[in-house]
Amino acid sequence: MKHPITYMTEHLKNLTVGHGFWSFQLDTIGISWALGALIVATGWWVGRRLDEDHPAGLQNGLEAVVEFVDDQIQGIFAVKDPLIGPLALTVFVWVFLMNMMDELPVDLLPTVAGWFGIRHFRSTPTADPYTTLGMALCVFLLTLAYNVRHKGLLAYLKGYLVHPFGPYLFPFNILMSVVEELAKPLSLGLRLFGNMFAGELVFLLIALLPWWFAWIPGTAWGIFHLLIITLQAFIFMILTIMYLAMAAAEEGGAH
Repeated sequence: MKHPITYMTEHLKNLTVGHGFWSFQLDTIGISWALGALIVATGWWVGRRLDEDHPAGLQNGLEAVVEFVDDQIQGIFAVKDPLIGPLALTVFVWVFLMNMMDELPVDLLPTVAGWFGIRHFRSTPTADPYTTLGMALCVFLLTLAYNVRHKGLLAYLKGYLVHPFGPYLFPFNILMSVVEELAKPLSLGLRLFGNMFAGELVFLLIALLPWWFAWIPGTAWGIFHLLIITLQAFIFMILTIMYLAMAAAEEGGAH
């Protein structure tokens, strides 16, 4: 039996190539892409077999998810936009599936990877800050594009000069607005990462318990963690829709 610190340290290391800025977490990238491909393949398979008169099985489940996401959009996004529905659906399902990887036994994928000579392997992409902050950055860039598209570049930049203290205090306005804008992707990414990383740590601590006892807290935490997994995917989707809705608002300015 490994020392607890050694055990946890090894499980919290990614399969990484490269150094510094040019390092890549191959396990995070591989699992994220595999789950993305699963979403595309499932959508294609169900789409080829749609039965409007007698929906059943997987089609029923997917239609329920689509209707749920659509209800959230209608309550938040006032402007009609063909991108928002597919974007929100993809965000919710993809984040949910990446979160669900945390429900796998903590030693399963590292053990399988070890058969191929891979020493470190983490199975939950959203427990990696590169994943969550990368997605948050994409949402941020899309928000900037929506601001410019719906308000115009000059009107958007003017908001940084006059909000919130008026035009005579524009240096403070710029500082406040920039901080506020940058806080959105940081909070979006770090919230998801923090919850999933904490969940991963709890599962690792439970795995250190004797096998004949670990299944009791493991089962209880696994059931509770399902709620966290779903809630975090929902929050990430809702905030994405809200940020884009704010960017698409009719009033001028950056907010």
